[in-house]
Amino acid sequence: MLCMPNFQSQHQSRQRSAAKSRPAEVRKLSGNMEDYLEAIYNLSRDQGFARSKDIAQQMGVLVPSVTGALRTLAARELILYEPYSVVRLTAQGEKIARRMVRRHNTLRTFLERFLGVTGSEADDNACRMEHAVSPAVMDRLMAFIDFVDQAPEVRRRWLENFVERAKQDEQS
Repeated sequence: MLCMPNFQSQHQSRQRSAAKSRPAEVRKLSGNMEDYLEAIYNLSRDQGFARSKDIAQQMGVLVPSVTGALRTLAARELILYEPYSVVRLTAQGEKIARRMVRRHNTLRTFLERFLGVTGSEADDNACRMEHAVSPAVMDRLMAFIDFVDQAPEVRRRWLENFVERAKQDEQS
């Protein structure tokens, strides 16, 4: 058997190097970092500012975890952060946070209104799903919700039939 040069690992190495050289705002954020941006956005919107302890409380984590995340987000120029001060989103950070809030709300709406999933269960699942759904699928989901909303009677009948079907499935 012939040995082939390890092109794939060389290729992956070049990809990693290229990713590191891209501007910070272009590189993909982890779901966890997106959650921090979303928390900062929500706190800023609701109370006018975001502090580390408020972020920790909202996310259910310890303040040292928040500090590490804030340093990462500041290094990527998505927030303005200095220890013991309020946290502010940069324009790019706010753009990403708004997108995440929109994705979360769309998924929660779909789960609640179309699948009958209630309150915190819909919210918890939307939070997990928002990081996994591609932009193209999210656009289709939003278009679907808009389409069904424009035909309220059809929506009502469709949902009644779906709820009945779901009850039958649960009983079997």
